[in-house]
Amino acid sequence: MPAPMKQTVRRTLLVTSATLASLALTAPASLAAPSPSPSPAASGSPSASASPSGSRSTSGSASASPSVAPPANMSSVGGTRLGQAGTQVAIAGGAPVLPKDLTARSWIVADAESGDVLAAHNAHWRLPPASTMKMLFADTVLPKFPKATVHKVEAKDLAGMGAGSSLVGIKEGETYTVHDLWLGVFLRSGNDAVHVLSQMNGGIGETVKDMNEHAEELQALDTNVVSPDGYDAPHQVSSAYDLTLFARSGLQKQDFREYCSTVTAKFPGETTRKKGKTTRGTFEIQNTNRLLSGDYDISQYPGIAGVKNGNTTNAGATFTGVAERNGKVLLVTVMNPEKTDHNEVYKETAALLDWGFQAAGKVTPVGELVAPKGTAQAGAQPGANPSSSAQDGQAGGAGDVSAKPVAGAVTESGSGGMWIALAVTGGLLVLLAGGGYLVNRRWPLPDLVRRRR
Repeated sequence: MPAPMKQTVRRTLLVTSATLASLALTAPASLAAPSPSPSPAASGSPSASASPSGSRSTSGSASASPSVAPPANMSSVGGTRLGQAGTQVAIAGGAPVLPKDLTARSWIVADAESGDVLAAHNAHWRLPPASTMKMLFADTVLPKFPKATVHKVEAKDLAGMGAGSSLVGIKEGETYTVHDLWLGVFLRSGNDAVHVLSQMNGGIGETVKDMNEHAEELQALDTNVVSPDGYDAPHQVSSAYDLTLFARSGLQKQDFREYCSTVTAKFPGETTRKKGKTTRGTFEIQNTNRLLSGDYDISQYPGIAGVKNGNTTNAGATFTGVAERNGKVLLVTVMNPEKTDHNEVYKETAALLDWGFQAAGKVTPVGELVAPKGTAQAGAQPGANPSSSAQDGQAGGAGDVSAKPVAGAVTESGSGGMWIALAVTGGLLVLLAGGGYLVNRRWPLPDLVRRRR
């Protein structure tokens, strides 16, 4: 295919699959970031998930209460400069300077396709991740269950959740499809949905073990999972670098893209019985990623397609976002802004995205997002193909017919099938030049400009 035509096809599909990666967060991201060293009691670690057998041992730096300053020695995965403290950037002639008002402890700006890290700040600082950990949970567990699978919730499924956990509203004794449960995870960051799916996967301990193994496969070596929902727990840590790896891996999956790009959906309510008639209502849930849904003090970011936000006492506000502009796809992760303004984590993310789109091609990369272990030898990235559940069709649950990706809102009827078809069309893999890492080069992201207010 001639190069111009390839570029045209690529950009057409880039502008295709709407609002990607915004798993919702553990608590509203509008909450102010906490002080650097909260008391141990503040973590509220749930007994059922504080020390599952699957958690990895960590060094003393892997604490639930991180120090104010980054450690002198951090991981150098992805490049020596990424292991150095402070801001790392190599600006050439004509490149814009970095935003001056960044207050996050750690952040990273990377090209989602090539893996080039354009700039970073304490990229490997091991910090509490909050609900951004759900990206790894989804990337690990989502392929295991067809979305039409039905599960009746038992009391044990909801046991062990931390006090104050974000909930989607799952009720004991009610039945839900796997599709419903994932809507709860991605839109409302429901810890109840995470716990139910974890129990279906063999329990909290087994799920934590699976997540840690998958993190190691992705070479996310800063990460130690203790609770699959990201709830504060001793020694539960990740890094801006690792969270970006999780997002990049998850976005290879069709289902992941569709769920995290959904802004609103209908979720099953409680079953009621009156005069011999049984009915079950629904209620609307909305994605809590404010760059995706907007807020009174922040607009929907042009070209945003997800990914995931979070907020807990120890983590403060955390966020990983993906956006497309003029054929360029960027991933940005921001962890714990010190500034306490409302929606600060989104404002700093938007500033870094703006900078990244302006700086692309004008800066020398300071590192790279590494490929998973064994990828070059195997010739494929784990999770690069659509997940198995994506091939089972839409589930029969209440959330099924009403889940709308952002761009799909332009056309009310038939939007679900349209976006599935577009996502499948964008599922071809192309080998990246200079490496053996297969990535979904089409990155079917939505053209949100069409519904910009």
